[in-house]
Amino acid sequence: MGRPRRPLLDRERIATTALEVVDEQGEFSVPQIAKRLGVQTASVYHHVDGRDGIVELLRERVAAGIDGGTLDLEPWDAALVAWARSYRAAFAAHPRAIPLLMTSPVRAPKVLAQYEKAVGRLLDAGFALPDVMPVIIALENLVLGSALDLAAPESMWELADETATPRLARALGAVPEGRANQAFELALAGYLAHVRTLPDAP
Repeated sequence: MGRPRRPLLDRERIATTALEVVDEQGEFSVPQIAKRLGVQTASVYHHVDGRDGIVELLRERVAAGIDGGTLDLEPWDAALVAWARSYRAAFAAHPRAIPLLMTSPVRAPKVLAQYEKAVGRLLDAGFALPDVMPVIIALENLVLGSALDLAAPESMWELADETATPRLARALGAVPEGRANQAFELALAGYLAHVRTLPDAP
């Protein structure tokens, strides 16, 4: 019998399976992934550096949905806006992966390369070095929080007795459809309004 053309196990299959598990459950274990792949746990460890290695495969897979070309747009603030929207869409497709990825150090080379590009855009635009990472981190907080919001129910407030909170009830009744998108654009506009005032920004 000839050897199979495709390896029974590789990093791509591990990443795909891990993301399926996380999308379903919000967590994963290496034995769980091995069982779903029909291999021994030791076989998975042969391809990745333990659990942390799988987390980075997940990060690369999810982040692959971000259009890195947005960071080439001009001017710099248009690049940030386009990057933020693409970033949000990529992570909103896998909201259960967000807590896992947000609490693990970033090591994946392809993802680090995108951060390198973002840092370069800000430095080239005249931002002071100490401001660069806070600007990026603040944008990520906005983006990832909004990505989670997209996965939440359209209404996050359940009023058993509207007479007890009449102003809240009226405010909720006035919320238009697509509240998560509206809130994201409002927060993004506020973020940009501040970032544009930074002393060394043009």
